[in-house]
Amino acid sequence: MALTQKDITALNARFRDAAPQEVISWAIDQAQKTVVTTNFRPYEVVILQAVTKVKQDVPVIWCDTGYNTPNTYRHAEELIRTLELNVDLYVPKQTSAHRDVVMGIPAIDDPRHAVFTEQVKLEPFNRAMEAHKPDVWFTNLRKGQTALRDSLDILSLGKNGILKVSPFYHWSDTELDAYLEEHNLPNEHTYFDPTKVLENRECGLHT
Repeated sequence: MALTQKDITALNARFRDAAPQEVISWAIDQAQKTVVTTNFRPYEVVILQAVTKVKQDVPVIWCDTGYNTPNTYRHAEELIRTLELNVDLYVPKQTSAHRDVVMGIPAIDDPRHAVFTEQVKLEPFNRAMEAHKPDVWFTNLRKGQTALRDSLDILSLGKNGILKVSPFYHWSDTELDAYLEEHNLPNEHTYFDPTKVLENRECGLHT
């Protein structure tokens, strides 16, 4: 699938008020290889439920940093079971216990923070994308999360020409809460990302 930026701009206008399932169905029809990524953070269930409702066996890439809360792990196990997710798990090459001895969780202004982020998030993610080689990547990016994400849209081009699809891009928390209630879906807010610290800081996967 070869889309120009002009094509993407026109499609974003077309899909601005479309239902997420319409966007998802369109993208799957265009794709040769599709993945959805998740870290089981709050509201991730909406993208997982919406995508697998259209294509049940889509690969779900879970890059687990090893620093998730017990609540997040329990939430992940519940969703994997109830949504019958086709999960492909990727973890860092070094355990969190070993890394805690070597460097701990460096502060953002610590020069080791870039190394830490590479180890726990970027390397596993790049390994996963290299293994799957998708041309369509479903995410739950939303406007208002970070400055970078405000510059994106429902459709955007990622690195290596991968089409990044964020069907809930324009949705607010209130709208997502209504979606969760309508579909009887659980949510979990006890979440920790060791690479971000601040909620509005970009994690690195989308840069």
